[in-house]
Amino acid sequence: MIRTSRTATLILAAVCLLALPALAGAQTRAVLADDTIALGDQTTLTMGGSGQLPSAEQLSQDGVLALSQSFDTATGEMLTLITSFEPGEHWLRLPDGDSLPLVVTDVEVDTTSTEIRDIAPLRRVPYTFWEIFRWVLLALLVAAVAFGIWWYATHRQHVQQALGLAEKPDTRTPFERASDSMARLRDTKLWQAGHVKEYYTELTDIVRRFIEESTDVHATDMTSDETLAAVASLADTAPLRELFVLADLVKFAKREPLPHEHEGAMDKAALYVRNLWEQVKPASHDTGKEADGNE
Repeated sequence: MIRTSRTATLILAAVCLLALPALAGAQTRAVLADDTIALGDQTTLTMGGSGQLPSAEQLSQDGVLALSQSFDTATGEMLTLITSFEPGEHWLRLPDGDSLPLVVTDVEVDTTSTEIRDIAPLRRVPYTFWEIFRWVLLALLVAAVAFGIWWYATHRQHVQQALGLAEKPDTRTPFERASDSMARLRDTKLWQAGHVKEYYTELTDIVRRFIEESTDVHATDMTSDETLAAVASLADTAPLRELFVLADLVKFAKREPLPHEHEGAMDKAALYVRNLWEQVKPASHDTGKEADGNE
């Protein structure tokens, strides 16, 4: 009975001896490169073995921060970068229940050799030559542009004439302008091309513009009857009345005059323009005619 008990004890001891390496391999090995660091410094935690390796979130505890992790495939170890911003003694608790101490030392400030001062007030920096020169140059440029705009506004007509951009002033008399307009209208041959309404509209407009340019009557804004009444005291209106009556019949009643009536309308317009001009023309034109005749 005693022999059997001794044999069982020996067998149990042998089994325990064989199981110890397996149990040791199942544990996690953890080593800190430095177990004492200054505030804000970093150290590396190396972990290996067949046990469960903790994540960075699990290692961030008790004032300790796990910044990053990397796995070394050659050695099968996990490398974790550790830091802390809280001075004192910290303990890293591992999944197998073990803990590693980490001492974080505070940064000492020597107040005896360093004088602490208030923040210096803002000081005005003097302007340099180039800064002043730049502002002066800008002011001169603005003044030059303003002067150029003013000069062009006051001399625009002369500048346009010098460049050939402005039309030359019309120095013709109202009678000359009306005569030239009627000559151009005759050359266009509007009524011969079938544009009868346009022909009479342009002819009456020429007469109305002549009346307005040579008298105080605003004929371009008046009806035919109003125009006749306004110029009745200036010259014989018989030719003008016949012209207006025929033109109104063409424009509003769609009458088709005969060819001789078209020519007669132009003659009546020219006759009235010449008669009215003889009554209203300035004295300077008479003097000029007499001078030409004496020569």
